[in-house]
Formats: sequence, structure tokens, C-alpha cells
Amino acid sequence: MQRGALQRPLRVAIIGAGPAGVYAADILTKSNEVKDGDFEVSIDLFDQYPAPYGLIRYGVAPDHPRIKGIVNALHRVLDRGDIRFIGNVTYGRDLALADIRGFYDAVIFATGALKDAPMDIPGVDLEGSFGGADFVSWYDGHPDVSREWPLTAKEVAVIGNGNVALDVARMLAKHADDLLVTEIPDNVYRALNASPVTDVHVFGRRGPAQVKFTPLELRELSHARDVDIVLYPEDFEFDDASDEAIKTNNQVKTMVNTLANWIAEDQDTGASRRLHLHFLQSPVEIYDSPETPGHVAGIRFERMELDGTGNVRGTGQFEDYSVQAVYRAIGYRGSELAEIQYDARRGVIPNEGGRVLDEDGVPMTGLYTTGWIKRGPVGLIGHTKGDALETIGCLLEDRDSLPPAEVPDEHAVIALLEERGVEYTTWAGWNELDAHEKALGEAWTKADGGEAAERGASGEQVKRERVKVVPREDMVRISREGQSENGG
Repeated sequence: MQRGALQRPLRVAIIGAGPAGVYAADILTKSNEVKDGDFEVSIDLFDQYPAPYGLIRYGVAPDHPRIKGIVNALHRVLDRGDIRFIGNVTYGRDLALADIRGFYDAVIFATGALKDAPMDIPGVDLEGSFGGADFVSWYDGHPDVSREWPLTAKEVAVIGNGNVALDVARMLAKHADDLLVTEIPDNVYRALNASPVTDVHVFGRRGPAQVKFTPLELRELSHARDVDIVLYPEDFEFDDASDEAIKTNNQVKTMVNTLANWIAEDQDTGASRRLHLHFLQSPVEIYDSPETPGHVAGIRFERMELDGTGNVRGTGQFEDYSVQAVYRAIGYRGSELAEIQYDARRGVIPNEGGRVLDEDGVPMTGLYTTGWIKRGPVGLIGHTKGDALETIGCLLEDRDSLPPAEVPDEHAVIALLEERGVEYTTWAGWNELDAHEKALGEAWTKADGGEAAERGASGEQVKRERVKVVPREDMVRISREGQSENGG
């Protein structure tokens, strides 16, 4: 039977309610086939967290208001009412692949990438050596990580030259009072406020013309109050490939010019904290000391040089830096999913244009993927739209050949979750939690006591947009009370 002849909507489950999942749902609902009335579509958007937005809520630094503004666009999509959000449901635990395939005609995996890419050097497992992604999860109030973080180091190394490395370095170097206008959780504020840090060093393997961060991220470093930026003229090496990139790529030209201007202006103002940017340094060992056995005491780098192509080679010269903590921010990796093939080298689901492949490289009927778990953690959030467009295109091409779901009733999956005792959350529940967090922010600014936590750096009262609820059990309780009251 032709899919178009069925007298019911096409049922699609999307696993992951971050930007990738929401974009895929939005594109599918707005596809020409749906708009022209060829068929109707019914979409359920699942997430393992009680709240939606994925990377935006748990992977972006809280002082990024422009990027956080993407939440407004995602909210408008989910608030339309034609996409059902079902949170606090973990694929592979609460629902198996067989469950989902029984309820849906097609499944799209959009689970992203929130794990740290591995770094294989001696000493990487010493106490005080941290994954950058783990730190991001902590300061973003991820519900499944510890509320505590050992911020005891005065001197810190951050390895990596991408946006995440700059986020990590900026959050470490910035004064906590200057983060009060963000949605930073209270436990994170208190820990950062007590940090003794004086120097944060960011290290990259290649030169200034090969960095992976963006001009916006770079310029934000200079906006941090009482933080000097320290650069080293000997790191400013350029080869033929670098010169060509500067001439032909406006982004590279902007960043190199920004860095060059900082050197010329001399950023040393005598600030209490310093953020050092190092280039052409490749980490070879993290080491401890007799005084602090088992704990980071420093990190050794080999000096690199450009080879004419924009790549680097070692010089055989080494330099040690005394630091008490190392943050590895060299990239993200996706996590393996139950009953789905996994490319461990790339950290992605093997696929062709978004069609999930089996162990023999053959597309698995009705299974698709999009976002970072599809292509790897490259590109900005906006690039995810193009990714989702390709995946939805494949799904629409396959629509007439998809085997129909055994139980297409949209209430059946909810009944199964309730039977299994899963405390799922809904869009109405998120709206309740959202309002609760904003109310906490409003109440916080009106607190008495005259503590530093109540005021900004200059002493004025600070209006907090929200205070993020961190414990999962509290998120679920607040959400479910709200959805119960609102019939969600």
C-alpha cells in the first residue's frame, strides 16, 4: 500500500531535543509534501533530560547571550503545538529500539556529542587533569554531574584552540560576580567566586592563522573585567599557507588582526588575573612532582614550527609550564547508542546522508540520524539546519517504502511509559520549570543580607534572568506538578 494512501499521519520519533532534533522536526512539518496535503505528520520529540534544548542548555557558556538567543527560536517551534515534547526518557533504558519501532514509522537519532575526545599523553589521568566537556557540563548545571568542582589551582592550562577551549578559559578567568547576569547556577557561582586562579594559559598546536575559534569568541576575551590578555611575539609565525589564508579568508584575517592589535596595544594593565594565549605548542606530558604525587604539577610542550602548508612539525625543543590543573578541550565525541552501529574512531553513527547503516554498511529501513552524532562535532549550531534538511530529504524519499508502525496510536507510547513508571515530562512541564527558574532569579535579586552574591562587581543590585535548577529530581518534580495542573 502506498504511504500516501494511508488514512493516518506519518508517525516519526526524534531522539534528542537539542537544536538538531528541533530543526529536523520543524523542517519535516514544513516540508512541501506536508504543506501541499500529500500527507500529515505526527512527531514526538524525546530527550533524556527533563528540559529541552540539549546543547544550548548544557553545552554553551552562560555568558553567550547571542547564542543563547537561539532558545527563543527553538521555543517558538515547540510552542506551536504540532510537535510533542517528551522529556526525562532515556533511549535504551526506558524505551528500547523495538518499542520505538513499534510505535513509529521512522526514527531520527539526534543525540549530539557531549563527551570529551580522548587525549593520549602521559599523565592525562593525574588528579587535576580534566575534560573540557565535563567542566562545561558542570558550569551549565547538567543534572547528572557532581555539584562540586575542585577549583583550587592558581595556574591553569587549557589545551585546544577551538571555541570550547576559549569558553573554558574565559569561565575560569572571569570574575564570578560578572556572571551574575547570566543563568549560572548558584553552586557554580559560589565555586567560581572562591577560585584562587591568577593565570589561565591556552595552548594550540598550530599558528595564529590556523586557530579554530571564531572572531566573536576571540573578541569576547577582551571584554572580561580585570583580566589581562597576554600574548607572545615569538608565537606569531606565518608560512605561505598562513599568508594565503589571511588574504582569502575574512574570518582568519579578522582574528589575526585582532591578535596583532592586542600585541601592539600591550594588554598588561596590572589586572588580578591573566589569560595567556600560546601558539605552536604541542602537549607531550602532564606531570606531577615529589611534593604533589599523583596531582598535576605542570605540563610539558614541544615547540612546533609551520611547514609551509599550514601544518606543523616538531622542533625538538621543549618547555615546561608550572600549572596545578589541565583542561583538555580538543573536541567532543558522540556516545554509543544501544542496537545502533557506532564508529568509535569518529564518534558518530555510520550513515549515508542521514540514513543509518547496519554492520554491513546497508541502510536500516526507517532509521535516520542528524546533527553531531551524524557528522561529528564540527560547525556552528546554525550548520545543523542544513544537516537536518539532508536527513529529512532522505526520509521523504523513503516515505512510501517505510513499513507501517504496528501501533501508530499516539497515546500508546505514553501508556507504556506510565506502565513502566517513567516520570516523563512534557512541554507544559517545561513551561512550568522555565517560569520557576525565572522566578528564582527575581527572588534572588531581592534577597537581603548584603552579601557579595547579591550585587555586581561595582556594588549595584543585579537582576538575574533566572537561576537554573540543577538536580534532576527537582526538575522532574517541578515539571510534573506543572503539567498536572495544566493537563499536560
